[in-house]
Amino acid sequence: MALGKNYEGQQCALARALELVGERWTLLVMRDALYGVRRYGDFLAHLDIPRAVLSQRLHALVEAGLLTRHRYQEAPPRDEYVLTEAGRALWTPVYTLSQWGERYAADGEPMRLFFHLPCDAPLDMNGACTACGRHTEPQEVEVRPGPGVRFVREDAVSVAMRRPHRLLDPLP
Repeated sequence: MALGKNYEGQQCALARALELVGERWTLLVMRDALYGVRRYGDFLAHLDIPRAVLSQRLHALVEAGLLTRHRYQEAPPRDEYVLTEAGRALWTPVYTLSQWGERYAADGEPMRLFFHLPCDAPLDMNGACTACGRHTEPQEVEVRPGPGVRFVREDAVSVAMRRPHRLLDPLP
């Protein structure tokens, strides 16, 4: 029996948030969107996600107002998915959860390093600049390969992520 998708009995903002982003693959789609992935084929290749699941997740994220869909090619029709203000606001929880994963769930050195561009200083575990102390916005952050990254994937997104890259800038 499949699990339900809502938490109707819970009087909790976390439960409401999980109804939007708590399904498998959803946070990885949002992470890639923050990295600058915009096109269906790039999400598909980078995540190794089943097509039907990706289509459903993108549709749900557009319906929830976290992504917008824009046509970039008419024939054949092609769309790209761009973060909305609400989607960009997921930067802090996605970053913090990934840092928690680096500390408690991963083995080895960090795979990605995040820097506050105005200061060229690393971020702390909560997404604040270690130099100026400001909480960072995603457009002020550059992601760089860390010492634990292994370059085994050859999809366009993985190849682009081998170089420092400002969050939200389109990849590749």
